[in-house]
Amino acid sequence: MSEYHSKPCTAFEGTRRLLCGPLIEVALAVKTATERGAAAPILTFDDATGHVIDFDLRGTKADIVERLTRLSPKNIDPSSSPRAASSTASKKSGESRGRGRPKLGVVGREVTLLPKQWTWLAAQPGGASVTLRKLVNEAQRTGGAAQKMRAAQERAYRFMSAMAGDLPGFEEATRALFSGDRARFDQHVAGWPTDVRTYATGLAFGAATDGPPVKTTQDT
Repeated sequence: MSEYHSKPCTAFEGTRRLLCGPLIEVALAVKTATERGAAAPILTFDDATGHVIDFDLRGTKADIVERLTRLSPKNIDPSSSPRAASSTASKKSGESRGRGRPKLGVVGREVTLLPKQWTWLAAQPGGASVTLRKLVNEAQRTGGAAQKMRAAQERAYRFMSAMAGDLPGFEEATRALFSGDRARFDQHVAGWPTDVRTYATGLAFGAATDGPPVKTTQDT
C-alpha cells in the first residue's frame, strides 16, 4: 500500500463516525454507504490537516481503487519535471569533479531580502547560504512545539467549521481552542454529538492522529 493510500482519514455520516483508517479503506466504505442509501450526508476528513477529502465514487470499487492509484504521488515520475531534469544534469556534471564539497541534497530557491540584510549575511562566517541554513535549523529546533500546536488548532478549526458551525458553543469552543484552554474547550463541546466531540478534541489536542483504530461506529 502506497503512502497516499495509507493517509489516515475519517468519514462521518451526518454526525456519526462511519470509519477511520487508511484513505483507500475509507473511500470504499463511503462507496458502500452511498450505495445502501446513507441516512445523512457523508464527509471525509484528512486526520493530519482537517481538510475535507472529496472522492470520485463513480463506477465500481475497482474503478475507485484504480483512480486513487493513479493519483498516488508514488506513481508520479519525478524525472519528468524541469527541476528534476536540471537536478539530474547537475548530479551528472558533479560526478566528474571528484573531490570537493559533499553532495548535501540542497535545493536552490529565490530569496528576497533588504540590502542591509544581504550585507549582514555576507559578513557571517561561511557566507549567506551557511548562515541561512543555521537560522532555519535553529528556528526548527526552538519553534517546533509552537508550530505543532498551531497546526493542531488549524486542523481542528477546519473540522469544527464543517461539522459543528451550527452547534451550540461553537464560537466559545473556537476561542478556547486558539487560546489553548483545554478545560474551557471541553466545557463548550460537552453537548456536541459524541463522535464529533471526540474527533474535534483529538484533532485539537493530539489523540485523533495517534493511529486511530480502523472501526465503524456501528461496531462500537
